[in-house]
Amino acid sequence: MSRLGTIARRSFLIGSAAIAGGVAFGWYAYRKPIANPLLGEGEAVALTPYVMIDATGVTIIAPRAEMGQGVHTTLAALVAEEMDLPMDQIKVHHGPASAAYFNAAVLEEGVPFAPSDTSWLAETMRGAMHVPAKFLGFQITGGSSSTPDAYLKMRQAGAMARAVLVKAAAARWGADETTLKTESGAVEAPDGNRLTYIDLAVAAAAIELPDDAPLKARADWTQLGRSQPRTDMVGKVTGTAQYAGDVRLAGQLFATVRTNPNLGAAMTGYDATAALAMPGVKHVLAVDGGVAVVATSTWAAFQAADAIVFDWAAASYPANTADQAAQVAASFAPDFQDSQSRDEGDVTEALKTGTAFSAEYSVPYLAHATMEPMVAVAHVVDDKVDVWAGNQLPTQVVVEAAKITGLLPEQIDVHTTLMGGGFGRRAEMDFIRQTLQVANQLRGTPVLLQWSREEDMTHDAYRPMAMARVNATVQDGMVQAMDLQVACGSVISSQTGRLGYSIPGPDATIVQGAKDQPYTFPNYRVTGYRVPAGVPVGSWRSVGSSQNAFFHESAMDELAHLAGVDAVQFRLSQITHSPSLKAIEAVASMANWGTALPKGRARGFAFAYSFGVPVAEVIEVEQTDAGIKMTNIWAAVDVGIALDPGIIEAQVQSGIVYGLSAAIRGEITFADGHVEQTNFSDYEPLRLRECPPIAVKVLENGEKIRGIGEPGTPPAAPALANAIFALTGQRIRSLPLGRDVMFA
Repeated sequence: MSRLGTIARRSFLIGSAAIAGGVAFGWYAYRKPIANPLLGEGEAVALTPYVMIDATGVTIIAPRAEMGQGVHTTLAALVAEEMDLPMDQIKVHHGPASAAYFNAAVLEEGVPFAPSDTSWLAETMRGAMHVPAKFLGFQITGGSSSTPDAYLKMRQAGAMARAVLVKAAAARWGADETTLKTESGAVEAPDGNRLTYIDLAVAAAAIELPDDAPLKARADWTQLGRSQPRTDMVGKVTGTAQYAGDVRLAGQLFATVRTNPNLGAAMTGYDATAALAMPGVKHVLAVDGGVAVVATSTWAAFQAADAIVFDWAAASYPANTADQAAQVAASFAPDFQDSQSRDEGDVTEALKTGTAFSAEYSVPYLAHATMEPMVAVAHVVDDKVDVWAGNQLPTQVVVEAAKITGLLPEQIDVHTTLMGGGFGRRAEMDFIRQTLQVANQLRGTPVLLQWSREEDMTHDAYRPMAMARVNATVQDGMVQAMDLQVACGSVISSQTGRLGYSIPGPDATIVQGAKDQPYTFPNYRVTGYRVPAGVPVGSWRSVGSSQNAFFHESAMDELAHLAGVDAVQFRLSQITHSPSLKAIEAVASMANWGTALPKGRARGFAFAYSFGVPVAEVIEVEQTDAGIKMTNIWAAVDVGIALDPGIIEAQVQSGIVYGLSAAIRGEITFADGHVEQTNFSDYEPLRLRECPPIAVKVLENGEKIRGIGEPGTPPAAPALANAIFALTGQRIRSLPLGRDVMFA
């Protein structure tokens, strides 16, 4: 965004004309009263926020944050394809904080219909989500929504730009525009004459955009549908990519924080005498829940923060893990019922017949544990605020900055940098708010504030601790009835509450990934119970689907065993949703499911339908003298339309590794109100040597285009747990699995 800010505030010479800010093309704002965020005061020619042409070429504005998932490459390719621009001829910048980049697709997940429901009513309600999305103006990256939200918008941006560029060329040559073609960033005439988009930008800006511009047929795609080189790869490989921690400004100081380890409680006092006497320390300042140490280097700030003596208020939640688990178990009561979003047939009556099954499953709190710790830079002066941060919600950063500094939104610039992992954590504002609080107290001095790894691990908004109770019956090899009850803290109320919003009604994330599975049991009930608020919880990769897939698919494996039916066939016989069936069949074929394995090896299967994406996974394990070892993983996913198979494959592999890290070792525990895990040494992700080959098959049978950042995660834990049962006969119903078995 820093380079984009420069572009939007100076003039470029294009041909013989000086253009303030370049020429921007795009979709949506041409007929909607949302200001184009690329324009500054007095700038004369720009249309909409997605494509800009200046003297250096074409810049594509990506409205979503790049945190390693490859979204900048995919979104840029949507525009480049329609403009007939090779990817090596474009630049990509993250868009400024603006309601013009609102995300409507992220709200569609909350409608009370399964993603597989494409009925008129379901689609109408999803379409209606564009109204509150525009009203809220949330420029959010999350919910595997970036590509679905951008798919038409950004293709239309490219098509609109191409249309007016062709018109400009036709006018200059006095030619029939239908005789002209575009190729490699230029318009070409039948006689070989050629005008680049830079040559035509000024004239094109004066042409009124058409009401519509035809999009390329899929058969004509030359870039979409193929794996593209990542636009951020060179910078990351060479170490020149810019993260928030790389920002250096004149006169900059460095800070860190210490806040109450009893999460959400106050600081009642502190003694910073020793810290203030340490070399390089400039200030100790109040921030939310604690203090910030400001020094001439981050290391000096870290050392000084350790020297402060604090008096902390006690936590309001149960102080230890056992008591927290007891609170979750006690929430299976009518007073805590949050929703009953699926209730088909007569479950109560049907549970009286057939072979009965009953089980209880549980999962612990989990940290996001991004590789890059929380870090931001803020510079506050009397009439201007600049914030540099890897973040998933830049429009909310503007809100926070305005509240803290008293300045107007138009005086605030948010520079969204690359980030070393997000997984939902960087939709939180805590570290950014603290940075702004420090910079506001030191107006005129830029401040880089970075959390220590220990502060990060012990002050997260965690994935909730959750529990499920399943009662079911099987008859004639099929599930006759299933009653699934889930007790979980509310991610929605906790997360939106921290942002200052209140969303009434049930929390769909409590039953997400449970209520919307495409099974056709004749009697099927899913009930969600809301655990009282306490430990702060937030969106963790795949949100409610991450734990509910473990509950649901562990139960399905147990029910298949009880019915005496093969685990894959058991699913196939009780699903009619075609894309889901094909994903299951594909992964079974990939893994040669059903063939004999060498002694000491076994396989586990799991399926989950999350964010509209059916994902089937098979994990093969082997018993070794050192413990259980994963030897192979197969996954089949259906995204509807695969824009970049290489990025999709990488995202599925990433999601599986993230899910397995949590399944094997992930656990946040509490003692005396404090989180006990403090670093990767006691919250250890999978190491490279522990990860087997992961084969991914990408399918395109789905009803519409879907995102893939999260759906790979949910089936990973149950597939591994089911493999362990197949290998050892030990059924594990509580995560992490490493508490019960040894892994090599």
